[in-house]
Amino acid sequence: MVSDFVCPWCWLGYAQFAEAARTALPAPELTFRPYMLDPSVPDEGQDYKEYMRAKFGGGSSDRFKASREHLEREGKKLGIQFDFKAITRRPNSLNAHRLLKWAQGPGGSPAKGALVATGIFRAYHEEGRDIGDTDVLVKIAEAAELDGDLVRELLAGQSDKLEIMQEVQFFRGLGVSGVPTFIYNGQLAVQGAQEPDKHKRAFEEAAKLSAQG
Repeated sequence: MVSDFVCPWCWLGYAQFAEAARTALPAPELTFRPYMLDPSVPDEGQDYKEYMRAKFGGGSSDRFKASREHLEREGKKLGIQFDFKAITRRPNSLNAHRLLKWAQGPGGSPAKGALVATGIFRAYHEEGRDIGDTDVLVKIAEAAELDGDLVRELLAGQSDKLEIMQEVQFFRGLGVSGVPTFIYNGQLAVQGAQEPDKHKRAFEEAAKLSAQG
């Protein structure tokens, strides 16, 4: 799953995928891959309303009203409680992607990655927390039973920053211009937040392609 944590469609899309995967046999294994919708956001983030005005102009709240209502409606079906009014910061998501990389990398696991990703998505889209803030990320890490002190130390350094940005550029080079994008076995892509049934069909199609070699 190629995604960015600041993207509400990615949170909905992940929940839809997870619902499809819950009853799938064999159960698909998901690896999260990073994407940054706007890498130009300062490391410390910026005021959300100022960011939206600068990027989309005045009246941006009204412009996105219909899509937000759709997200809220569809999210509730899957246990997501979007709270757009709670969001006050537009964070730079690089550090959140670094944390997820460590959670699902060596010493971690896909299950650990899912816990961290869920924690980050929920913190931002449901609780309005600043997921660019080290303290917030450390708490999410600790909730997933990762070493909070080690995470804090790593976030203070440069570890994996370049690797994350290179991976983001790699997916841009593949033509990924919108997220979420789900890539099955490197052969089949599902783009956007899609109903669980579409993912189930993708599971079946990917399995057939794999069987064909």
